[in-house]
Amino acid sequence: MTTDTETSRTVAEKFLERLGRQDPDGIQELFSEEIDWYVPGSDALPWTGRRTRREEVAPYFSTLWQHLAHGQSKVVLERFLVDGGDVVLLAVFTHTAAPTGKEFITPVAMHLAIEDGRIARMHLYEDTLTVAEAFNPS
Repeated sequence: MTTDTETSRTVAEKFLERLGRQDPDGIQELFSEEIDWYVPGSDALPWTGRRTRREEVAPYFSTLWQHLAHGQSKVVLERFLVDGGDVVLLAVFTHTAAPTGKEFITPVAMHLAIEDGRIARMHLYEDTLTVAEAFNPS
C-alpha cells in the first residue's frame, strides 16, 4: 500500500519531535514490526549496523545517547523533503563523544520510507570516518 505525502510528513515530524526529546520508546512506536534499518560505521561502535525488527529501535537510541556527552549535541535540520512515502532529512549533527571528549561535526542524510503510516526503512548517511575518529582515544 502506498502512503501519501501528508501522512509521511506527519510521521516524520513525530519522529523528529520524539528524537528531539530523546524518547526512544516513542520513536520505536513509529516503526513497522519488520524494518530495513542501516546505520553504517565502525564495528567498534555498538549502535552501527543493520536492524530488522521494531524492538531493536529503542535500544539503538539508548545505546547511542549513552555514548554522547549529555547536553552537548546540536542538530541543524537543513532540508525536509517528502514525496509520497519517501522522506529525506538533510542535516548537520554536532556531538561530543563521551569517552574521549572530542567534538565532531558531520553532515547527514536520512532516508525514511513510510508504509501504512509507519516507518519501514531508515537509512542514515554520514561521515563515518569523522565519527569513528571522535571515539578513538588516541
